[in-house]
Amino acid sequence: MSSLGQGGLGPPKVLVVAIGNPDRGDDGVGALVATRLAGRLPSDVKLMSRHGDIISLIEDWAGFDVVICIDAAEPSGTPGRIDRFHAGGLPRGASFASSHAFGLAETIALAGALRSRPKTLIVYAIEGGCFDHGAALTPQVVAAAAEVADRVVAEVSRQGAFAARPLVEQKG
Repeated sequence: MSSLGQGGLGPPKVLVVAIGNPDRGDDGVGALVATRLAGRLPSDVKLMSRHGDIISLIEDWAGFDVVICIDAAEPSGTPGRIDRFHAGGLPRGASFASSHAFGLAETIALAGALRSRPKTLIVYAIEGGCFDHGAALTPQVVAAAAEVADRVVAEVSRQGAFAARPLVEQKG
């Protein structure tokens, strides 16, 4: 399946954003997924890691047709559980782990209100267990990171982006 990019010409412009603070236990799962994605995505797919100012995502995804975000989700009893959402289908009251008051769910809602959300916005949320400063990732979350990396590679392929190696960009 191939979808067309902006203006209907060529493949869609795809951005993969790994979100989280690697110094706060399972909140660092996004960075781990980004590491596992390096070299596995087409060259025309942009892969970036973002921690800190999450509201800047609205600027980051400007001009992209498809955005795939990977973030930790707040604990609810099953560390390592993976949920996949479309931005328009986020559960009411969705909350992803954030060390800031304004997280991914709030940024997506604001982008929708501002009509600045990409055409396709997919979130992979990995439930964390420990978000303590300086803690290591829990084993269940590490295992889930490998699975999410595989799912993202497949997702990018389904979106119609085909080629060979992205640059990893760090923003903070």
